[in-house]
Amino acid sequence: MSLFKKLDVKADLGTPSALKSSMQRGIRTKILEQYEDTFGADDGALLEKIWPKKEPIMVAKFKREHVQIVLLKGTPLFFQHYDGPYLPSLPLLHQYPMLLPSIQVDRGAIKFLLSGANVMSPGLTSAGGRLPDPSKGEKPLKKGDAVGIQCQGKDHQVAVGVMQLDSEEIRLQGKGIAVDNVHYIGDDLWAICSSGGLQ
Repeated sequence: MSLFKKLDVKADLGTPSALKSSMQRGIRTKILEQYEDTFGADDGALLEKIWPKKEPIMVAKFKREHVQIVLLKGTPLFFQHYDGPYLPSLPLLHQYPMLLPSIQVDRGAIKFLLSGANVMSPGLTSAGGRLPDPSKGEKPLKKGDAVGIQCQGKDHQVAVGVMQLDSEEIRLQGKGIAVDNVHYIGDDLWAICSSGGLQ
């Protein structure tokens, strides 16, 4: 379920704080490693565009869910749950959709997804769903991979999720929770982004 459902910004979110340059470098290095296929292709030029080295970042901690949000000029760029991967905010993913591999749910799953529900396998294996197709040279997804979730008939990703099963397992079994929906359009992180960020 979403990390940002019913977030009380005043009670749950700490005041944004500046990070030492060494900690900023550490986060940068982790993001470069995690998105090696994307950022490594151009020697980090895309990451430099998203987060220029000369621009200091701040971090806000969401205590209840153990999430830290990486902010540039108050705008959420990435977030991290415990020591997990750094995931892009949806507005950032809309700007740079190549950051995450994409899956698609059918129309029937949209209302559930936008209320914070996880993605169930049938929503991906039905006629309107889509998973990577190895027969077309597409790379299969593994459990734990971060993904952008698109909806049938929509142009942009509507959620960011983490695979709970391998894509081939989903295709074969066709049942169970396929993807953990961690951030979606309309949740509280989206609201923070839409309201101009945290200052």
